[in-house]
Amino acid sequence: MKIYRLITGDDTKDYSHKVTEALSNGWELHGSSNYAYDAARGSMRCGQAVVKDVDVKYSRDLLLADL
Repeated sequence: MKIYRLITGDDTKDYSHKVTEALSNGWELHGSSNYAYDAARGSMRCGQAVVKDVDVKYSRDLLLADL
């Protein structure tokens, strides 16, 4: 089964580390990253979709970041 998650965060080194950690755990980039100004927070926000093939049965209770 292919699983999907969207990693989001402020445009900081911590965001880059979140994406890099996902890649190092077998996740693959899916599509282009997104970058937008969040006026309410006063900061730039990033988003990157990632996917991963896993050998588990789908359940809404899965903690996708832990797979």
